[in-house]
Amino acid sequence: MLGFVSLLMDVSSELIHSLLPVFLVTTLGANMVTLGLIEGAAEATALIVKVFSGVLSDYWGKRKPLAVMGYGLGALSKPLFALATGAGMVLGARLIDRVGKGIRGAPRDALVADIAPPEVRGAAFGLRQSLDTVGAFLGPLLAIGLMLLWANDFRAVFAVAILPAFLAVALLVVGVREPDRPAPSCAGQPLRRENLRQLSRAYWWVVGIGALFTLARFSEAFLVVRVLDGGLPVAFTPLVLVGMNVVYALAAYPFGTLSDRVNHARLLALGLIVLIAADLVLASSTHLLALAAGIALWGLHMGMTQGLLARMVADSAPAVLRGTAFGLFNLVSGLTMLLASVLAGLLWETQGAAWTFVAAAVIAALALLTIPLRLRHISVPS
Repeated sequence: MLGFVSLLMDVSSELIHSLLPVFLVTTLGANMVTLGLIEGAAEATALIVKVFSGVLSDYWGKRKPLAVMGYGLGALSKPLFALATGAGMVLGARLIDRVGKGIRGAPRDALVADIAPPEVRGAAFGLRQSLDTVGAFLGPLLAIGLMLLWANDFRAVFAVAILPAFLAVALLVVGVREPDRPAPSCAGQPLRRENLRQLSRAYWWVVGIGALFTLARFSEAFLVVRVLDGGLPVAFTPLVLVGMNVVYALAAYPFGTLSDRVNHARLLALGLIVLIAADLVLASSTHLLALAAGIALWGLHMGMTQGLLARMVADSAPAVLRGTAFGLFNLVSGLTMLLASVLAGLLWETQGAAWTFVAAAVIAALALLTIPLRLRHISVPS
């Protein structure tokens, strides 16, 4: 049920977000600086809120009410996009949407860990991630189809996004039952020093490894720009993310299930090898078939590693601090993603696209070398 909730909300969000930059520039007359400020403010807001929502879910001892609040805010933001008459209203809608995303993220992941039996926890995270990613490629496909059907009527397309968003909230309310006591509430405020000491060295190593993974994998927006070098028409660039997310969705559940049975360090290492291969392919050629192969490898890497890292956070953190643990993990990964994307942009401008992907491959190779050291003391399946 949580997977289908994620699917519906992602269909709604990606239907809007795949068109929003063009809507801002062509319909509302915003410049690229305004576009960057809107996106930067929105993502920063989500990063900050994620930590506090995870902490609150541990302090309160309840996950579902916060998840409902987060998805509800996301749904309430959707009509504002269709009604927007200026960049300021779009900014307000984006901030409401990202606050909702921040509120729901850590409690939802902690709820998955609370509900799923430990022996199939990897499969549970993989399934939720897979269904979430199905929404991430259905949304842009639906956007392309509706824009062609309705002669580029942005507002009509945005209005369609309202329905799956509210269906997601309804499904969460009706279809998901939180365990009566998923975990006893922690003693006092979770961010107190004595509570944070319960987060083991193994947990912080997982956070560090997740940050290294993210540093080697910048925003997918660079994939879209790279394909322009191969001559793909601008109108079809959303298909880049569709293709990546199809592979991601197909890989997430099988590899999540596999993580319940194999050594986590080896699976992480294999995921990094796939990422290195993706970077090198994307660096070496601008032929569309080569770029398609690199994008597919990128999606495969995501499917292999993202559910696994979530499982490792759940396994290495005490149940009473799972929300806090996911919030801190998401914050560090998100900040690292911002840093990686800024560095990638600077490299792209100064050295060219190929060197951007080569540098990412080098960082991924360094991360690969740290895995045996970092995971030596983490308990994983043999």
